[in-house]
Amino acid sequence: MASVEAHHKFNFSEPRGFATAFKSDLKETLFPDDPFRRFRNEPFPRKAKKAIQYFVPVFEWLPKYNLALFKYDLLAGITIASLAIPQGISYAKLANIPPIIGLYSSFIPPLVYAVFGSSKHLAVGTVAACSLLIGSTIGEKVSAADEPDLYLDLVFTATFITGLFQTAMGFLRLGILVDFLSHSTIIGFMGGTATIICLQQLKGMFGLSHFTTKTDLVSVLRAIFNNRKEWRWESAVVGIIFLSFLQFTRYVKKKKPKLFWISAVAPMVVVVTGCLFAYFAHAEKHGIQIVGHLNKGLNPLSFKRLNFDPKYISAPLQTGLITAMVALAEGIAIGRSFAIMKNEQIDGNKEMIAFGFMNIVGSMTSCYLTTGPFSKTAVNFNSGCRTAMSNVVMAICMMLTLLFLAPLFSYTPLVALSAIIMSAMLGLIKYHKAYHLFKTDKFDFCICMSAFFGVTFISMDIGIMMSVGLAILRALLYVARPATCKLGSLPNSSLYRDVEQYPEAIGIPGIIVLQLGSPIFFPSGTYIRERILRWVRDEEAARGSEGIEVEHVLLELGGVTSIDITGVETLSEIQKCLGAKGIKMALVNPRIEVMEKLMVTKFMDEFGKENVFLSIQDAMDACRFKLTTSPNNFGDE
Repeated sequence: MASVEAHHKFNFSEPRGFATAFKSDLKETLFPDDPFRRFRNEPFPRKAKKAIQYFVPVFEWLPKYNLALFKYDLLAGITIASLAIPQGISYAKLANIPPIIGLYSSFIPPLVYAVFGSSKHLAVGTVAACSLLIGSTIGEKVSAADEPDLYLDLVFTATFITGLFQTAMGFLRLGILVDFLSHSTIIGFMGGTATIICLQQLKGMFGLSHFTTKTDLVSVLRAIFNNRKEWRWESAVVGIIFLSFLQFTRYVKKKKPKLFWISAVAPMVVVVTGCLFAYFAHAEKHGIQIVGHLNKGLNPLSFKRLNFDPKYISAPLQTGLITAMVALAEGIAIGRSFAIMKNEQIDGNKEMIAFGFMNIVGSMTSCYLTTGPFSKTAVNFNSGCRTAMSNVVMAICMMLTLLFLAPLFSYTPLVALSAIIMSAMLGLIKYHKAYHLFKTDKFDFCICMSAFFGVTFISMDIGIMMSVGLAILRALLYVARPATCKLGSLPNSSLYRDVEQYPEAIGIPGIIVLQLGSPIFFPSGTYIRERILRWVRDEEAARGSEGIEVEHVLLELGGVTSIDITGVETLSEIQKCLGAKGIKMALVNPRIEVMEKLMVTKFMDEFGKENVFLSIQDAMDACRFKLTTSPNNFGDE
């Protein structure tokens, strides 16, 4: 017994009070990054200053700003502005709204993000996926062609709802909700969206006047072939030339990354070339459609256009909630990926607030949904941006464009915009990543494909819900069927490891050591009970011929982070089932949350504190003297 006494004893401290436990759980749930650590042990004036800098990041980096940094941001801002103009016009076309709205959306929102955003590299702008989602969802309620003013009002309303939802999620620290859009879901969703967007651009490539408002593959293909008489070969030839040029510049960038600027300015080159071609060749007479008149001037206020009429509000609500999640998932993931390249971090919840503010303000200044698109952010990063000032430079460039140059883009051929969109979308179909999922994780591949085929053949919202539902089902399966394994002793060590992973690990005759690796909740209670009893039956069957009976079952609970009432009842039932067979049960290293629940439910009063151990070795030493079958089987560890 002296060796047992030499070991450390398990700590049976009194359970924490409800307020203390709740505060701890709330902190771990909502504040895992401990954002307020900078305020500790600081006098009030410094706390106030740091609080302002935390919630309004511009006050942190702007006082340190200098001309040396501005030179880099100026170049990056001008470069992304050259990309923002063609993308703004093109993606507005996807949303079925006037092209000028796309230009407006690259003026005000970047200024808001520069004030509240925490990423140095993220470039703000419109995105194709959300643009198409807005167009398809609101288009089901109101026709953009028949009621353009009402349609635009609902787009602004959807943007406002998106901003409210994003801001609320940021303030409530609900970034965990975005995590339900898994990497596999994003790959499949973006791939499916890119596919249907590319197919929809065949309308512009072929110069079609009539088309479908639906987004599924079958409807789009049917519309293309049913309107074969409208196909214009002139438009197709121009489109193929533009698309080939854009793809060539992307190839150059891939082969020589230092020449990234060629790919960055290529869309602007296509727009300018297309305008000159359309103007001098009178392209409209040859069936090549153009954008049409663009108003000169800055964003008009639009807060009076927000429409909350119960007759129509369902469409903006549905659009706002879905696009909020998609925009957050894309924007935060992109911001984090580029921050990691510089060994930096961004606060996801602060990014939500920044996105929310810029969409709320944008909805009131004639802008539609914006986030952090990958293409523009990549160009911003490669251009050498140093701070969010690059977004300010882009906004100033867009302001000058709106004041003086907007009418010049009225001659932009629609086929040029289709080529720009198709080129951008082809880069979003990550077939190699899907293949990697297939090779490494078949379930993740199914999640990816459910999003892809759901978006492609049904609709964007159904596709993403199918994929998220499948991902949640997988998570629930992990909860309902938690990992359990049998541990054995590694030779010449005091380590105990999974006998399946380490075949050389030795099982101890008469004792079964089982490890539970996840919370014990009501969905998993029955499974855990049946699985432990099955381990016992298997051990008895394997050792029965040797005349060795199972006398002790040790449950290693270090991986069990929490337990509910059903879980406590499960442990009680397991103890009773084992006790009926003359088998004693012991618990090893239960965590504080688990131990507190076992104590407040009086489980420990019946179970006995003497059956709880700090380590497996402690439990083994205690069981060594209780074995009746063959105590000499242990030897010296």
